[in-house]
Amino acid sequence: MILPALILSLAALGIAVLRLWSYRVQMREMARILEETPAESNLCLTVGMPGAVPRRLCQAVNARLEEGRRLRLETLRREQELKYTMSCISHDIRTPLAGAMGYLELLKEEETRQTEYLDIVKKRLQELEELLEELFLYTRLQGGALPIECREMAALPLLWDVLAEFYPQLEGAGVAPELRFDREDMKVLANPEALCRVYRNLIANALRHGGGGLAVAGRGREICFSNVLLSGPRPDPERLFDRFYQSSPARAKGGAGLGLSIVRELMERMGGQVSARITDNTLEIKLSFLPAEERITE
Repeated sequence: MILPALILSLAALGIAVLRLWSYRVQMREMARILEETPAESNLCLTVGMPGAVPRRLCQAVNARLEEGRRLRLETLRREQELKYTMSCISHDIRTPLAGAMGYLELLKEEETRQTEYLDIVKKRLQELEELLEELFLYTRLQGGALPIECREMAALPLLWDVLAEFYPQLEGAGVAPELRFDREDMKVLANPEALCRVYRNLIANALRHGGGGLAVAGRGREICFSNVLLSGPRPDPERLFDRFYQSSPARAKGGAGLGLSIVRELMERMGGQVSARITDNTLEIKLSFLPAEERITE
């Protein structure tokens, strides 16, 4: 009786020793692979040890490796975006500054046209101020440093105010806005400052890049801005709200290419959406607002 029990005990001990030795070998192999494999590789560890604990350890290590890869890729993407952003912004900043400096030099040589040149210098510096303001606002939105609190509010009074602000530019461009709303007391869920900025950017975009005319229509919880397109290549509605999308030929029209990106950011922060489409030769940008009761229950 004692001998069989002793044999079984020794066999069990031998199996345990072999398992521990196998664990040790595989742990050393996993450590070697982790030490010798470059951090940017798509390494995934495997385990041949039986039992749930080794598999759980392997899965946890692989999850950390995958998270590390994801973070490295995200960091690389952000670095590339920063380089691209700085490249675009440096171009936009240099353009009005170079123009202003050029006319300041002309002022030294021609006294008879000082008023004209000073007006041009003022315009260039205003363009630079608008560019920096857009960049600052976009950076705050991206960094989550701009809290936006929404409430149900009248949509039209703010639109009338913004149109009044743009009256000199609209008159100078010969544009008489066409306004069509199914209700004068139209209400939307929005933030007043953010909605003003959305209106300004859409009107400025129509004046800067449109081919004339501006129509604003509202129905339900949607407001649509539309304008005729300039002749030439048409914009891609799918990319219209991307940063710096207008950086090719339209850059000559001024702006940093952030106006519509800011519109999208503000609308999404207010719980709404913005979309664009081209019908015949007309660009339509539609603002869709969230119902007040839906926002309250979120």
